[in-house]
Amino acid sequence: MFCRDCGDKLTLRFKENEGLVPYCDKCGKYKFPFFPVAVSMVVVRRSDNQILLAKHIQDDDFKLIAGYIKKGESAEKTIPRELREETGLTAVKWKYLGSRYHDAKDILMLGFLVTADGGEPVLNEELKEVRWCTPEGAREIIRKNSTAEYFLNVAIQELGRKK
Repeated sequence: MFCRDCGDKLTLRFKENEGLVPYCDKCGKYKFPFFPVAVSMVVVRRSDNQILLAKHIQDDDFKLIAGYIKKGESAEKTIPRELREETGLTAVKWKYLGSRYHDAKDILMLGFLVTADGGEPVLNEELKEVRWCTPEGAREIIRKNSTAEYFLNVAIQELGRKK
């Protein structure tokens, strides 16, 4: 590990209430590690509460629409940008569901329930299949024991409260 400010090698040093934290002797500061953050979206069609799932080009499992938050961008700006880029749909409104660390990609995922306009999604270079599903149907085909399944279940509970 190297300091992102000066390039010197970092050492682990004990910091009260934090444990071992990378430290730069040259800068004289603790350097907490950065890791990427992304949004994970349970996209619901406004007209009938159908949930959109997608298969990405490199994968055979159905997942949620997701995307990285760019430097200088908020999660709230990422949602409509990513949904439009990946599906051509317009995000009408969204609600934060919670966060979950996704170990497989060393990323913090911020989960949102997103209401989309009534259009039909379009495939692009990232997606090979998209499907609108009932909540029960989405539960059946989503990748099991995944971050996507976790956020899907939270969203379905939230949708059940709205009835």
